[in-house]
Amino acid sequence: MSKSADAKERILTAAEKLFAETGFDATPTSKIAEAAHVPKGLVHYYFRRKSDLLTALVQRLPDEHIEPSKVVVPGDVAASLRHLVAELDHRLSKSRLLSHLLWREADTHSAVREALQARYHSIVVQVRSVILAAGAGTIAMSDVDSAAGLFALAVSYRHSVARHAEETPPPMDREVSFIADALTLGAGQSS
Repeated sequence: MSKSADAKERILTAAEKLFAETGFDATPTSKIAEAAHVPKGLVHYYFRRKSDLLTALVQRLPDEHIEPSKVVVPGDVAASLRHLVAELDHRLSKSRLLSHLLWREADTHSAVREALQARYHSIVVQVRSVILAAGAGTIAMSDVDSAAGLFALAVSYRHSVARHAEETPPPMDREVSFIADALTLGAGQSS
């Protein structure tokens, strides 16, 4: 890594930590520079405005796309959703501090709010794909979109409060069972 890339990375790491601890508005760029061991002018060289730091941090979110084939158990919607949640939780654990920061700043920064909304929609699409792949021919197709949206809300809520937990949240067994049972019961009623 070059000296300039190293300095930029240190600035981003310091900003992430300080914004998560004290909030975006309460963190002066001088504190970020001090924590990154760089001159304050270098912070402004890489990030013209302090809000540009926040935008750069949003872009550091881990990729949320999970290939359905990695989590789907054919014919078993519940097991497939459990695998999906486990993979999403694993990715969350790699960015717990960043996730905390983003949930904290979503109310006051539109770029953050838009990034979290995009994450939610990405999860909806993935849940839908997993349900369709796992339950082909055995689920109520008319309910898939509602189930995907509901389950994505539960996962998103779980990740929004995970920042307060010291360890990985417990499995979503009740939620998974509810969704899987509702989809298969709905299919039985429409036959």
